[in-house]
Amino acid sequence: MHRLVFAILLLLFSNFIYANNPRYEQLAASTQTIILHETSDQAASYTEYAAIAENVIWLFNMSRRLEKYIPDLIEREDFLRTLYYEATRAGLDPQLVLSVIQVESGFKKYAISHAGARGYMQIMPFWIGVIGRQDHNLFHLRMNLRYGCTILRHYLDKENGDYFRALGRYNGSLGQASYPQLVFNTWQTTWRHTSS
Repeated sequence: MHRLVFAILLLLFSNFIYANNPRYEQLAASTQTIILHETSDQAASYTEYAAIAENVIWLFNMSRRLEKYIPDLIEREDFLRTLYYEATRAGLDPQLVLSVIQVESGFKKYAISHAGARGYMQIMPFWIGVIGRQDHNLFHLRMNLRYGCTILRHYLDKENGDYFRALGRYNGSLGQASYPQLVFNTWQTTWRHTSS
């Protein structure tokens, strides 16, 4: 029982506990060109989603799980379509990205950590100067997910596919087990999806 209470408290306050100060690290040339002109706060369209989604079952299943965080159906589906599109575009498992967002911001669009990280994926503002443009708004749905997925992909490439180390870099806690383990646990217990 104490473990469950601790896990819940840890999850609720994760953006305060884990929001260390991620540092700029040189990006691979292929990553530097990935942020384009997605400056609106519009969700990925059904057409964009359908072009890459294996089936609509994923959207239905994830929508049910996300309902307690984003109660509005239209907002929830816009969020999930956009997340699926951006995660897949970056070569990431959408369920991993859902797990990162749950741990980082609890699905709060306008979350700001004590270190200044912003939005769903808790993007540090310095990334705008590294991979974006000054007019990019890190609170915009698509922009935040594009940045977060790009950064996580960069760290996975840097760490040769080692999720533990990549997540540590993403959070600014490289070498510490707490943050990657929390994301892995969330991935396994809440967001794991099989296509069957």
